[in-house]
Amino acid sequence: MEEINRFLRLLKKHRLILIIVPAITVIITFFLVRNLPNSYVSQTQIATGIVDDTQSSLTGDAAAKSWSEVSQAFANLMEVMRLKKILDQVSYKLIIHEISGKKSFRAIPPELQNYNQQELKQILNTFEDKYNKTEGLNLWDAKQIKLYNILRAIGYDSESIKNKIKINRVGDSDFITVEVDTENPELSAFIVNSLTEEFIKYYTFLIKQNQRKANTFLDKMLIEKRAAMNSNVNALRDYKIKNRVLNLEEQSSQLYAQIITYNDQKQSILKDIAANTGAVNEIDGRFDPKDRKYLESTLTRLNQRLLSTKEELRSLYDLYIQNNFEPSYKESIDSLQRILTSQINQSSDQYINSPLATKQALIQQKLQLEVQLDLSRYSMNSIENELLNLNAQFDKMVPHEAEVQSLEREVEISSKEYLDALEKFNQSSMESGFAIKINQVQIAMPGLPQPSKKMLLVIISGIVTFIFCLVVLFILYFLDDTISSSKELANKTGVPVLGGLNTIQGSVVDLNEIWNSSSSGSLNEFKDQLRSIRFEIDNEIKNGVIAITSMKEFEGKTLLALSLAHAWKMTNKKVLIIDGNFTNPEISRSLDTSMYIEDYLNGTTEVNQLHTDQSVTVLANKGADTSPLEIADAETITSKINQLKELFDVIIIETASLSKMNQSKEWLSFAGNVIAVFEARQSLNDEKLNDIAYLTSLGDKFTGWVFNKQETFLYVRKKKKSIKNG
Repeated sequence: MEEINRFLRLLKKHRLILIIVPAITVIITFFLVRNLPNSYVSQTQIATGIVDDTQSSLTGDAAAKSWSEVSQAFANLMEVMRLKKILDQVSYKLIIHEISGKKSFRAIPPELQNYNQQELKQILNTFEDKYNKTEGLNLWDAKQIKLYNILRAIGYDSESIKNKIKINRVGDSDFITVEVDTENPELSAFIVNSLTEEFIKYYTFLIKQNQRKANTFLDKMLIEKRAAMNSNVNALRDYKIKNRVLNLEEQSSQLYAQIITYNDQKQSILKDIAANTGAVNEIDGRFDPKDRKYLESTLTRLNQRLLSTKEELRSLYDLYIQNNFEPSYKESIDSLQRILTSQINQSSDQYINSPLATKQALIQQKLQLEVQLDLSRYSMNSIENELLNLNAQFDKMVPHEAEVQSLEREVEISSKEYLDALEKFNQSSMESGFAIKINQVQIAMPGLPQPSKKMLLVIISGIVTFIFCLVVLFILYFLDDTISSSKELANKTGVPVLGGLNTIQGSVVDLNEIWNSSSSGSLNEFKDQLRSIRFEIDNEIKNGVIAITSMKEFEGKTLLALSLAHAWKMTNKKVLIIDGNFTNPEISRSLDTSMYIEDYLNGTTEVNQLHTDQSVTVLANKGADTSPLEIADAETITSKINQLKELFDVIIIETASLSKMNQSKEWLSFAGNVIAVFEARQSLNDEKLNDIAYLTSLGDKFTGWVFNKQETFLYVRKKKKSIKNG
């Protein structure tokens, strides 16, 4: 709260600045803006097609876009409209309109008035040529610099136009508004429509040019992809023809099925061979050696007769297996087996009277089993040969399969790339055939005059100046480290403040008037402050000797000493004032007295000479460059002061400032209480901090501060009232 009050006091102190400076600014602004021309605003709207799906149904661009993508697209469009290339085109159209003899929008500048008709025609032709070629002015060329100066003089240069236009998106819609504010309604409409026209023309050219480049690139890529696809197809075809490959997948499936079939047949034959071999061995085991000898000789003769039939049967089995078990061969094999069985039966009948007649059935069975065993062995050889052949064919197909798959994969990839390129080419071709989405949906018309902003500018200037003054004062307040209140002094020094005294106007202070009951309000306030300080000192006084000092000269020691003397006078106490300030004896100069402290200390003046009927007695000094201990020794001074304490209730010694540390220390050593005067609005530097450290080192002898020349709201108000009544 104290800080706020302090800042408010600062504002009240500079209240005239807060009033006069904004008032002057308002007056100056009024005279500056009173002749400003009226402003006319013209506006147009452009549909972009960015968020309007109705324009994307044919091209397939209706996919939802994110908010950031839409915002970026609109930002790009608005920046394109601000391009210098487009603004230059608008500048050319404006200056061509002015020079070509049509109704001018603005007064012709002196730069144009100095040219004759022939020169104006050349300038017109130059601007038209620049406009048709969409070229900017070359400012390195002296002639074109003159043209630029003409544009700038009339306010048609690109920078001036850019400062006039406002381009914004309408909310979250698909529209962009273009707005221009000038002093001429027709000029505003012309700039808006020209800017929109040039923007759409440039943007259309840019899009179409990019589409043509895209189509050319895609067409070239399509040819390359088609050639790559055809090359891969031809490579696959040539490989199949060269290696006699029709359908590897089907061929490998057939070979694999044949291998499985032959393996099954092989297992079946192995099973038959094992069974027949076991049966023959079982039959042989039933014959004794003599019978077996006779049987073997007999069977040998029988086998020779059946040999031709077996050879024919083996040949048929080979053909049967080689032809993948053709059924026609099966019938021949069955027929030949019946013939062989018949021959075996006939041979058996011839030996009915042999010793082995009783075992005729076993012999016949053995013969049949041996025939079957031979046939199985013949079949096994043929099947194994065929399996070797099939496996060899299958092994040859494996590398072909890998190569064909690689070629087919390349064909597939190249075909996909070709189809993607074809799709993109068709899409780009279709898009290039459509008209551009951006169009002007509202033609700009000359607008009505806008409400005048002159008064608003005047008010704003006053408010801004007032705020500026407040900011400056606040900065000064913030940077101000001076002490302006007794509370700040107590906080920064750590020493209590006995009280404060207000500033009294005038060069001469009448102390009797202060204690007069009819005194003014400001003096009454000062008197109350003295009473408060007197009360605080009475509570702290020790031996009746009070030394008053300060950290620098002219802080109010003399006024405080005299005022306190009169304050104690009002309580019927006898007061002695000693002017101990030999450097600046203000009390000695202002009061008429013939008694001096030098005479009293050296014994020239006796103590009984100081005994008078007056309540306040003054011991002046002669103003020499001296000190108490140079006049008398410390014991003498102490004795003299003790004599004075018997005559006076209070002894007040005004010492020199602490800048004269030697004189002040000598007087302070004889005092029972030390009071320091501190003038308001001072900062604490290193020297003053050293002085404060010395005072605090005195301990209880240092009673406290008296804050002089303070200024409060109450005092300012009373002072103002007294001046008004004045």
